[in-house]
Amino acid sequence: MMVSEVYLYVRSEQKTMRNLHIKYSNDIKKAMKMFYETLSEKDRRRYAAIESIKLGYGGQKYICEILGCSPDTVKVGTDELLNDNLDEIEGIRKPGGGKKKIIESVANIDEVFFEILKDNIAGSPMDEEIKWTNLTIVDISKAFKAKGMNISEHVVKQLLEKHKFVERKMQKSVTMKETKNRNEQFEKIHTLKDEYINSDNPVVSIDVKKKKQ
Repeated sequence: MMVSEVYLYVRSEQKTMRNLHIKYSNDIKKAMKMFYETLSEKDRRRYAAIESIKLGYGGQKYICEILGCSPDTVKVGTDELLNDNLDEIEGIRKPGGGKKKIIESVANIDEVFFEILKDNIAGSPMDEEIKWTNLTIVDISKAFKAKGMNISEHVVKQLLEKHKFVERKMQKSVTMKETKNRNEQFEKIHTLKDEYINSDNPVVSIDVKKKKQ
């Protein structure tokens, strides 16, 4: 049956229902809602559209209340049905449709991300494509908040994946001994690095460790 034929059928049913002033029982409404929630997005809007067309005037509002959908959803579904273009729509959303991810919509999120990590990035001497950070996802999320950006741990994970950071696996089985003034040593390195960068002198980071084969 063509979509146009379906439309004519529901129109004839609509007149009958309008004359009888039929309203669905609570059991029917519950069943409709449960069925609606099992459908994909595109099938939801088409199902809502058919139910709305069947009821005629005022049906859209009534169906939206039952299914918990918006009038725009019904309108889009109706347009698709009446234009006979069901087979032409390949995806659930048109390209570019839907809400963008935080990592795509927040301005300067990448710049702030690297600003947070700049003193906490290491790489592999064996593969220049591999890099990691000693900061945890929680640490990075808190650092964003300190800069006035409410970035969740989930978004931080997306940023790490986007910029190809990998989880570092420790190879040593013996606990490292405590080194006196260890933190002060790294703070000194960071201070010297900043001084050299500001003076246009080159800064080279070299890791010569190599795992034995």
